[in-house]
Amino acid sequence: MNRRRLILTAAATAAASPALAAPAAPRMSVATFAELKTPLPLPYDEAADANAAVDRARAEARRKGKRLIIDLGGNWCPDCRILAGTMALPELDRFMKAHFVTVMVDVGRFDRNLQIPARYGITSRLPGVPALMVIDPKTDRLLNPDNFSALSSARKMSPQALADWIAGWAA
Repeated sequence: MNRRRLILTAAATAAASPALAAPAAPRMSVATFAELKTPLPLPYDEAADANAAVDRARAEARRKGKRLIIDLGGNWCPDCRILAGTMALPELDRFMKAHFVTVMVDVGRFDRNLQIPARYGITSRLPGVPALMVIDPKTDRLLNPDNFSALSSARKMSPQALADWIAGWAA
């Protein structure tokens, strides 16, 4: 392959892959989840109007030129609480606020607010939570249909791995 073609191929690959074009994740101040502040947060408002919350968050993301993250989960879920505790760390919180608008949606025990993932084409049972749906607010399109449940085993990851995954979707 000639040099010019190689450069064009690399550029096309970078443009097509959000992880290659994304800003670097912040370096996390904790190495393990045992270092997170306890008790871990209960991040999901079980009484919230999920449709209205998602609509407001999408409008804000569109206005600010940021991506929307819809965090589907439940307060009963240890992985959801670990993710919320990690996202509350100052360095990741700053990064998230700089690149995303995030809305938390309680899905109960997979029996509540399932119209939200259905809106983005996910009509089968969620494979696990937390499920982070990354949305382009301009087109209202799900950007990660193949790995929105990648963090459903968050406790098997590290805080840095969580931050790296999130950063891979930043615009």
